[in-house]
Parts: sequence; C-alpha cells; structure tokens
Amino acid sequence: MLNIAFFGPPGSGKGTQSKLLLEKYELEYISTGEMLRDQIFRQTSLGVTAKDVIEKGQLVPDELVVQLLEDHLSTNSDANGFLFDGFPRTLVQAYILEGLLLKLNASLTCMISLDVHQKELTRRLLERATIQGRSDDIEHVIMERFKEYASKTVPVVEFYESRGMYFSIDGLGTTQEVFERVENVIDSVVKESSQNVVLIGRPGSGKGTQGEIFAQKHNFHYISTGELLLSEISGTTDIGKNIKTLYESGTSVADETIIKMVETEMSRIHGNRGFIFKGFPRTLVQTYILEGMLRRLNTSVSLVVYLDVPMLECFKRLSRRSQTSDARPYDKSTDLIIGRMEEFETKINAVVKYFKKQNKLVRVSGIGTPEEVAARLDEILVRSLKKTRRL
Repeated sequence: MLNIAFFGPPGSGKGTQSKLLLEKYELEYISTGEMLRDQIFRQTSLGVTAKDVIEKGQLVPDELVVQLLEDHLSTNSDANGFLFDGFPRTLVQAYILEGLLLKLNASLTCMISLDVHQKELTRRLLERATIQGRSDDIEHVIMERFKEYASKTVPVVEFYESRGMYFSIDGLGTTQEVFERVENVIDSVVKESSQNVVLIGRPGSGKGTQGEIFAQKHNFHYISTGELLLSEISGTTDIGKNIKTLYESGTSVADETIIKMVETEMSRIHGNRGFIFKGFPRTLVQTYILEGMLRRLNTSVSLVVYLDVPMLECFKRLSRRSQTSDARPYDKSTDLIIGRMEEFETKINAVVKYFKKQNKLVRVSGIGTPEEVAARLDEILVRSLKKTRRL
C-alpha cells in the first residue's frame, strides 16, 4: 500500500499536485480541508463547530479530524493506497496517522513538502479568494495561518526527517515541472523500500497458499506464473493457445513467454512493498533473468524461502487435490505428478546453490495446517527481512 502525505504551507499547491498523483498511482484522495468544507456546507454538527475555528485561522481540533479520517479509511480499506492532503499538520497528528494506518496493516511511505516562499503564497491565496470566494483567504487570516503553520509543523518535519521519510520539493514552476519533481521522489522511495521474496518448494508444498497469505498481510504483490498461465489459457489469447498443451502436461513453458507475462504483471503495479514470486525462477537461467528484471527497477531479490515438505507428503497432497474442484490438469495422473517432481529435483539445486551463496536462502517447514505454516513462515520472513530493511 502506497501512502503519501503532502506537506506545505497554505497555497503551496498540494491540491493541484494531488490530482496528478491520484491518476498515476491510483490512490484514494484524502483532503481534511475538503472533508471539513463538505461538513460545513451540509451544516452538520461537526461542520458548525469546524466553521467557527477555521474562520479564526486556527487548526481544527484533532478529535474532529480523527472522526472524519477513521470513517474514510475504514470504508476504503481495500484501496491501493492513500494520498493525504493537509494531514498531518502537528506531531500529535503524525502519531494519530500511524495508529490509523496500523489498523490497515500499513504505514506512511513518505511525506513530501512543497517549498514556496511566503510572498508567493500570499499572492496565490489572495488570488484564490477572488476566484473561489473562500472566507479563510483574507489577508489577516492568511497571516494567522502562516503563524500556525510555522509554530506547529516544525516538529512534524523533524519527526519524519529522523525516519528518512521527509522530502522537501521546490514548489515554484509550472504544474508539470513541480509534478515531475514529486513523482521522481516517490518512485525513488518506492524502489528503495521494496523487497522481493521468492518461494520455492516441491509441487504440492503449499507455496501458492502461503504466498497469497503473506502478500495480503504485508502488502506485497503476489505473482504466480501458474496463475498467469491459467489466465492466458482461459482468456484464449494467442499465448494461451500456444501453451495450453504444455501446461496441461506439466511441461515447462519457454522462458520468453514467462518473461513477457511476468514483466507485464510487474509493470502495472505501483506502491506495494515488493513482490512475492511463486513458480519463478525454476532454473538457474530464470534466476539470472529475474535478477535482471528486478535490476531494471533498481531492486533485487531480498530473500528466498524453501518451503520444505517431504516428497511423499507432496505426492499425497497432489493426489488428494486431483479429486477436488481445485485439481490442475497435471495432477490427474501418477505419471504427470512424478514427472513434475523429477523436473523440480533436477533443476532446483542450481537455484538453491545460487541464493545460498548470497546468504539469501532460508528453509521453512511446510508441515502442518495452513494456519500453522503461515504463522511459522510469517515469523521467519519478518525477522529475516528486517535484517535488511524495516518491514
């Protein structure tokens, strides 16, 4: 989940830049100012209280702001992320935001401040008052808002600076010029903070189940080459028609096809913690391919987890699955299952050796209920990833 806060004095252009970023990163927009103005327009009890405070140039009490934010976040918990315009403005609000996002198993990605000198800010606000007729954009109120901003927001800057999450951007120039500066910062932060996990293990070891559980809990994007192949086949695309026979026989699909599908999937994702790959890489060649693909994004494989389940147990699981609606075409005969096992054992050793040499390989027992394995995997993954970067 990509969560960005825009910071800056009144008139710095946070709203304008927010609209551009919403389109690129597909975020849910949260402007405490707009939310409050809506309450005032509808003359709700909260709006009546807020109106008197705003017209004096003061900050609205945190209790009122929290009510609005909590409702909005909870009703949009499945969003790709949030773009906060005008919040947090105080150190207390910074801690409030952490608590609110924690409920979504998320955190703030970065805070961006648009830096514009006071003379230009005053000009912009007075011009806005003429166009929009906003009662809070008159000169003595503007000066009061600047004082409030200066006295209460410095601790917020220090709070996020100390965590390496604060970025000051020159807010002067055309809208597009400022936007390019902002998106460059966001893209670099996302690349630096991303972590990528590879799940390997015998067919039937539970990689798919566990990968989806961890990805959803920790905001990773789950990429399964098997599911991508199924999507192509069910959609009767040209790729799907060419690979259907190979897929149903359990035979490996050409690397060129896999690369195309994985690259397409990776290119459409913004703002997650990173990727969890299941079913890729399966060979040393594919390992080099994946490293190259990630290097283009200025990132790399962070951790490889070998989900360890004995071959006989995997065979039993696949045999049981073949009798259910979840059966894959390559589960439906003993020969096909054995063939997949043999292919895995033949090719995976080189992959294991490669990542073990880089100290990126951990083994986790896949024996137990899905819930037991998920708890075990979560503990080991979180601990291992924290060694390189805070999850």
